[in-house]
Amino acid sequence: MQLTRRFLTASIAAAAAAPAGLTAFAGVAQAASAEDLDRQSHEALEALYRSHPSAEQLSRAAKGVLIFPNIVKAGLVFGGSYGEGELIEGGHVAGYFNSVTGSWGLQAGAQSYGYAVFLMSEKAIRYIHQTHGWEIGVGPTVVVVDEGAAKNLSTSTLKDDAYAFIFNQQGLMGGVSIEGTKISRIKQH
Repeated sequence: MQLTRRFLTASIAAAAAAPAGLTAFAGVAQAASAEDLDRQSHEALEALYRSHPSAEQLSRAAKGVLIFPNIVKAGLVFGGSYGEGELIEGGHVAGYFNSVTGSWGLQAGAQSYGYAVFLMSEKAIRYIHQTHGWEIGVGPTVVVVDEGAAKNLSTSTLKDDAYAFIFNQQGLMGGVSIEGTKISRIKQH
């Protein structure tokens, strides 16, 4: 099932990107080795902390961090996004996950981005470990942190289960939302 989902998502991205002359994005959705994903995730977190110091402060209070260093999104009426990441707990990798979204509607183009979800509660950690997939918007509450909210975050204002930062946006589509994204555990080699 994992391979089918990966193939379908990569196919949607490739089909949507090809007419727009954006086939370079199609190869990015391929599976990375565990070693590559560990390196990419570490580099992405370091870049996030440099650009958003509040994210680093949040990481100190978090029970775990889901990091997806590179999500590829493409669409031409029908669209999708795919990327792989890892859950870091106590400074160690606790599992590998994918991030999948499907959509339809008025859309055209391709983009890439990364995101990190800081899991602040035991409820959020249990949920990610005990379910067969987490759809953002169902289960633990996730607040997407924008520039304004990031300035006001402190350990005394943290009341939600999880906080997400979207970073490194590149491409031709406007705006990124992780609402409806399905996060599922995968095996990594």
